Amino acid sequence: MTWKARVACGLFLLGSLYAWQRPFRVYHSMEAYDDVPLPPDYQEKTEWVQARLMYPNHPQARFGRFRWRSGPALDWREGGTSWSQDYPRADRHFSLALRRLTRVHARSAEQPVNLDDANDAYYWPWMVAGEMGDWKLTPRQAEVLRDYLLRGGFLFLDDFWGTNEWNRFDESMRMVFPDRHAVEIPDEDAVFHSVYDLDHRYQVPGQWALRRGTTYRDDGDIPHWLGIYDDNGRIMVAMAFNNDLGDGWEWADDPYYPERYSALAIRIGVNSVIYAMTH
Repeated sequence: MTWKARVACGLFLLGSLYAWQRPFRVYHSMEAYDDVPLPPDYQEKTEWVQARLMYPNHPQARFGRFRWRSGPALDWREGGTSWSQDYPRADRHFSLALRRLTRVHARSAEQPVNLDDANDAYYWPWMVAGEMGDWKLTPRQAEVLRDYLLRGGFLFLDDFWGTNEWNRFDESMRMVFPDRHAVEIPDEDAVFHSVYDLDHRYQVPGQWALRRGTTYRDDGDIPHWLGIYDDNGRIMVAMAFNNDLGDGWEWADDPYYPERYSALAIRIGVNSVIYAMTH
C-alpha cells in the first residue's frame, strides 16, 4: 500500500470515528432552564465530560409531560421530559465544582447521550441520570447500556424515592442486568474515599421537599447508597436512592438551599468521578 493510500485510509477511519459521536446540542429542559447561558468555552476539548443519559418515559412516570401539563406528551428525544430534570443547570454547576476541587480537566458544558445513537455512549465513560422512577428503556437500549457498563463505563443514578418509584426503576434495571442486583455500598468501599472520606452521609433533599417542610416524598425517608458491581468488584452503577443530589448541584449557588446538602452532593459526585476514572 502506498503512503497516499495509507493516509487516505487513516483519514477515512478518523472520519468514521467522529461521525458516530453526536455533536453538542442543547435540548429543552423540563424545568424551563432554556435560558441558562452557554459557557464561552463549551467546545473545549477536555479529558472529562458530564454526560447525561436521555431515556424514554415510563407510562406511569411521575413527570410524563413537559411543564405545560395540558399539552400533548413530547418526544423524549427532543428534551422536555423526565431525563431533562435538573438539566443543564445542575450539570454545569457540577462541572465547575469538579474543576475547582480536582485537577480533572472538565468541560464546562454537559453532553446529552441517547443510547439509540449508534455507538455514541462509548465515548463518555461517565454518565449521570435522574428521576429514575420515570425511565423505561427499550430492550435494545438495555442491551447497549449493559455492554457499555461491562466494558468499563460508569452510571450514576439519582433522584428516585420510595417503593413505587423503585419498582418502576427496577423494571428497566432488570432488563440491563437480570443476573445482578443492587446492594448497599459498604462504608469502606473506595468510592467513598477516592478524594473525600465520606463514611458519614445523610439524606440530600430536593429544593421541592424543603419548600414543603420535609426532606423526602412518599415512603422514601431513609437514604440508601446502592451499587451494582462487576465480577471484579468494580462498581458499574452507583445509586443515590431516596436522595436528590441533582438539586444539591443545581442549587449550590442559591443562598436559600442549605450549604450542607450541596457540600455532600458535590463531594459524592467528585468521589464518583475519580472512582470511575481510576477503577
